[in-house]
Amino acid sequence: MEEKRSPVDWLWRVLLLLWALAILFPLIWIVYQSFKTNREFFQNIWKLPDIWQWGNYGTSWTKYNIGGALLNTLYYVGVSLIVGTFLTALNAYALTRIEFKGRKLLWGIIMLSLFLPGINALVPQYILMRDLHLTNSLTGLILLECLGESVFYLMLLGGFMMSLPKELEESAHMDGATLFQTFFKIMAPLSLPGIVTVAIFKFLGLYNNFLSPFIYLSDQNKYTIGVNMYQAYNMMKYKADWVMLFAGVTVVMVPSVLIFVLFQRMIMEGTTLGAVKG
Repeated sequence: MEEKRSPVDWLWRVLLLLWALAILFPLIWIVYQSFKTNREFFQNIWKLPDIWQWGNYGTSWTKYNIGGALLNTLYYVGVSLIVGTFLTALNAYALTRIEFKGRKLLWGIIMLSLFLPGINALVPQYILMRDLHLTNSLTGLILLECLGESVFYLMLLGGFMMSLPKELEESAHMDGATLFQTFFKIMAPLSLPGIVTVAIFKFLGLYNNFLSPFIYLSDQNKYTIGVNMYQAYNMMKYKADWVMLFAGVTVVMVPSVLIFVLFQRMIMEGTTLGAVKG
């Protein structure tokens, strides 16, 4: 028997629908503006293009060096994602599954850092990166992202690992397995849903990261896609070629949108990952 919806349920549905439209409308607007000419854009921003200008995408790709920026982003995001996710899983395992003196105190201090705004670490991080000659370097940026552990990801994956039975590790230790063997052969495979979810969140965060690349990179040939499009936006002060900018923004949005569409269920499940201990 179909459950009856109360007026409050329908009100929430309408509000959520309006919220979704408020998010989607600017994206759709940017996409169809990218197919116009500049003349059509300035004449009427709401009118659909008379002739769809598919060539805008090729022109913006070359004009704004989107290909080079995407390669830089692929290197930065790819290496940071692989190394960073591995270190997050290793740290979560050590802090939640290995008994050692001061573990609870250390975990508590790490959780306490959630209340500290990340911007507070910006100045000391920059001084450290400068003294180590790691500024204006994609590799230096990767080291910063990998070694600067995110408490949110650690808490997310740590909560998932704490929900796994302790008897699995005890059996492995009785069979003579080392800590690393236990991690790689038992904990990592069982924690794979949590690790994949953290990896998805990391990818979206790294791909959309603007502040760190903007601060640490000064060579235009090393710009990631976020900084590259910011510089393209600044060019609009001198040449209002907005349709080309919209075409570039549309291209840049594609990877994030694809990841969300393909892994939306895992992203939604990630909000409750590790919330219930079994």
